Amino acid sequence: MSTSQNALNSSKPPKAKLVLASRSPRRVEILRMLGMDFSIQTPDYEEINPPGMDPRRVPEHLARGKAACMADLGPDTLVLGSDTVVILGERIMGKPEGAEGALEMLTALNGRTHQVVSGVALAREGRVLESGASVTEVTFARVPEKTLRAYAESREPLDKAGAYAIQGHGARLVEKVDGCFYNVMGLPIQLTLRMLGPYFDQE
Repeated sequence: MSTSQNALNSSKPPKAKLVLASRSPRRVEILRMLGMDFSIQTPDYEEINPPGMDPRRVPEHLARGKAACMADLGPDTLVLGSDTVVILGERIMGKPEGAEGALEMLTALNGRTHQVVSGVALAREGRVLESGASVTEVTFARVPEKTLRAYAESREPLDKAGAYAIQGHGARLVEKVDGCFYNVMGLPIQLTLRMLGPYFDQE
């Protein structure tokens, strides 16, 4: 796990409000599971992978952009941005284009170990206070092509990076998880809690 931190104001803002810069159902579910009080807004941010950037640095870069783009919410509002990518070798696997695209990704992942990297950033008034990334290694079982095709033709993979949902039917493809399970869903719990801790009471 790597972390980068900007200089930040150590004073705790009174009655801080939290905004999740994402409409991802998985991230919403995780934050609610943690008992956080927050609102949801969609960031007006174009997700572009910088040419030449190490794929493992891309999620933190994008998370910082998402959090920082909401600069007009006031000094008592903190914005939490996050981004998750699936990486096989040096290839970033985004969301598939249709069932055939999902099948191609799943075939590449079949029987192999890949990385899931989630970047998280916390910002106030457009200034990133802290950011970091968490890495989880996921190993797929080797399954028959007909199993991959059946899953690819379901609707579940179509809005998922890497074309699978570990919290859904995609779990049957997974043999081993090394690291934070929730990171694979889209939000690493311990990294997120460490960022929010100085600003919000956590019992």
